[in-house]
Amino acid sequence: MADHDLSGFEKSTFTHDGATRRILRRGTGPAVIVMAEIPGITPKVIEFAEHVAAAGCTAVLPVLFGEPGRDADPGRVGRASAGRSMASSLWKVCVSREFTLLATGRSSRVVGWLRALAAAEHERCGGPGVGAVGMCLTGGFALAMATDERLVAPVLSQPSLPLACSASRARTIDISPEDLAVVRGRCEREGLQVLGLRFRGDRLVPGDRFAHLRRELGDAFVAVELDASAANPQSALAPHSVLTEHLIDEPGQPTRQALDTVLDLFRTRLLGERERERPAPAV
Repeated sequence: MADHDLSGFEKSTFTHDGATRRILRRGTGPAVIVMAEIPGITPKVIEFAEHVAAAGCTAVLPVLFGEPGRDADPGRVGRASAGRSMASSLWKVCVSREFTLLATGRSSRVVGWLRALAAAEHERCGGPGVGAVGMCLTGGFALAMATDERLVAPVLSQPSLPLACSASRARTIDISPEDLAVVRGRCEREGLQVLGLRFRGDRLVPGDRFAHLRRELGDAFVAVELDASAANPQSALAPHSVLTEHLIDEPGQPTRQALDTVLDLFRTRLLGERERERPAPAV
């Protein structure tokens, strides 16, 4: 897959609390904030955003790191080029005070900016609320954003922070106790549903993390956990990115069923459509 020229996407910026970032936007209807994984908004992330737009929502992609549209899969662009893209994005994240990589019991500072973006997009796009998808490093951001009542459809795709370099970090996720209590209260009072996706055996997203979310949120946390064998074998990377690099976009494939589960959540919560009858992802 070649680099994407970003055609079909509106380009703008958003500023909050002194921080200005680029925004890509596509579609009409209620907003869904799509937060990319490292190394950034790759062509596969753009494909996911196009699915969101085709479902009847406005896909809003903040540029948090990396160069939008650049392909970074080592199997397609070579390990040297992919390594440079990965290293550049990781360096920006590591030196930024807005991202919390290791500390437990904290929400990253960038979440405040993302909440403000979601509020602005809700006002702009209308609808009953906003959706959010975080992937890998940004996975937990969608959970922390759900302290705002306008966030009604949070999706945590392979949430990888804090980095699980110890057992205690594997049993938590990057959200403060105060923020988690607010989200739990919304689940109990409002019926908020939090959707999580991961591949079993993914060391970046240990099973203990999803067990922690089940304990904290109960039945409001809906986990889709796929066998590693369901991942796209054409990717040069180990099974990790459920909705992007490891998606097999074909009917009946477990990863495609997982994608449909995400899109159905947006249709139900943002568009008011009845949940469709479809087979559950193979787990």
